[in-house]
Amino acid sequence: MIRVLLADDQPLIRSGFRALLDVEDDIEVVAEAGDGGEAVRLALAHRPDIALVDVQMPGVDGIEATRRIAAEPALAAVHVVILTNYGLDEYVFEALRAGAAGFLVKDIQPEDFLHAVRVAARGDALLAPSITRKLIDRYVTQPLVPGAGLAELTNREREAVTLVARGLANEEIAERMVISPLTAKTHVNRAMAKLHARDRAQLVVFAYESGLVAPRPSGRQAGRPAPA
Repeated sequence: MIRVLLADDQPLIRSGFRALLDVEDDIEVVAEAGDGGEAVRLALAHRPDIALVDVQMPGVDGIEATRRIAAEPALAAVHVVILTNYGLDEYVFEALRAGAAGFLVKDIQPEDFLHAVRVAARGDALLAPSITRKLIDRYVTQPLVPGAGLAELTNREREAVTLVARGLANEEIAERMVISPLTAKTHVNRAMAKLHARDRAQLVVFAYESGLVAPRPSGRQAGRPAPA
């Protein structure tokens, strides 16, 4: 059972998402919050698998709520997914840096929304490669600390992180590196542990900010979405 916390200051929005989730046999909404502070308190009380958090709320906003959840050791297993009306913006990237596993636009189709919840519950990042490139191109103009953390990784772990940043799943990483999927997962998990990354989304941010992966040049060919 996937346990979900909903955090949005608009009751109608929460009701709509809850209506979609409640009819699913494998998903349970365990709590609702109207602001970020309440979301953190309820996360501590209920320990959900997924926290769906609106990026803009009064008082404690979604970014700060994400940061507080990510900083709480007791909530290490909670995957925060940011909800936004606006698509790609600076708030989304700041939320990813704060520890969010990905983001969803509120006008998403119901079937895509349910799929996304299940993807996030597995620990996968809700970031298609094309979306990742747009985020990085727009909000990462240069590495914040060039090479930071890279010395902690083995060559194979660096390679795995690079492939994660390119949007590959563990099975695809295994194929590229000519190793088993289990070994690929081990490389990814060890890299996450060494870099103190909560999830794959933070590995993506690290890969670009450290300079391990460079944003692709803009242009007609480079701008085509990569396969997910």
